[in-house]
Amino acid sequence: MLALCIGIGSGVLANRLGVPLPWMLGPMIGNTLAAIARAPVSAPMRLRPIVIPIIGVMLGSALNHEVLMQAVHWWPSMLLLAPFLATAGAVSYQFYRRVGGFDPVTAFFSAMPGGLNDMVILGSAAGGDERRIALAHAVRILVVIVFVVLFFGLVLGVASNRQSRPYVGIDVLGLQDAAWLIGAALAGVPLGRWLRLPAAPMLGPMLLSGAAHVAGVVAVPPPTILIISSQIVLGTVIGCRFAGTELRDIGRDLVLGAGSSTLMLLVAVGFAEALARLTGTDLRQAFLAYSPGGLTEMSLLALAMGQDIAYVSISHMARITVVIFGAPLVFRLIENRTG
Repeated sequence: MLALCIGIGSGVLANRLGVPLPWMLGPMIGNTLAAIARAPVSAPMRLRPIVIPIIGVMLGSALNHEVLMQAVHWWPSMLLLAPFLATAGAVSYQFYRRVGGFDPVTAFFSAMPGGLNDMVILGSAAGGDERRIALAHAVRILVVIVFVVLFFGLVLGVASNRQSRPYVGIDVLGLQDAAWLIGAALAGVPLGRWLRLPAAPMLGPMLLSGAAHVAGVVAVPPPTILIISSQIVLGTVIGCRFAGTELRDIGRDLVLGAGSSTLMLLVAVGFAEALARLTGTDLRQAFLAYSPGGLTEMSLLALAMGQDIAYVSISHMARITVVIFGAPLVFRLIENRTG
């Protein structure tokens, strides 16, 4: 209860301060500090299996028929997406291995430019260090957002106004919507395990939720209160796992995360320049599409700059989807070849 109270308070504070992914990073930072200070916090592990399917349903709800149809017109950008992800991931992986001295599994999932939630779940399932993976992606998101905001604000004179996500109340869901979302969460877990998917409790519900949204049988995401609660639980669990960790070790991982994020941004600049030269795409728009930050934050920056929000949003949804499904496959291939 103490850890959850710290998580809720930290989430509220982070949200008011405008921190990216406040309901995930706030509880994680708050409980990390509490754990370092030797506070008697304990991770609410019994809640973790409940909230992970909710995260999967949320990720699947980002897909719909219109999104898939629009993506067809941006095939040059999507064609360069896989090489970009491979290059950025490889550069970051080598950095974590050679400079950071991470073990191969932790380095691999720390280096993948996917979402914080899904990379932590996938990396943990593969046997990586959950704390280091979470910290690596938390730092990446923060560094990318700060860099992009400062670059466009100081260099291009563009200011971005902070906007909140659309709130989805429980009352918005009809009985059919609720049935499909709950069904995706409940049936997705055994389906994912039957298909032998990595991180089945997340990917199974994501597949069913995505299929339901693309088919048009449901058009709303899970209620915002459930999404916030799920992120608070995950952030709290991760933060509590820093108990017994020395402050100097965390500081070292922070520096490594900043170095890895800088390398990814340099790769993003290179690919954005190549896309702009090959297709005439606006360099600012291409850079927003390839910057490995959060989907919401990049979309808001696109809105402030007068760029195509759908293009930027779809690019980041495609990035996250490719990494979620591609990273475990690449990891298994490397694991089988190297033992």
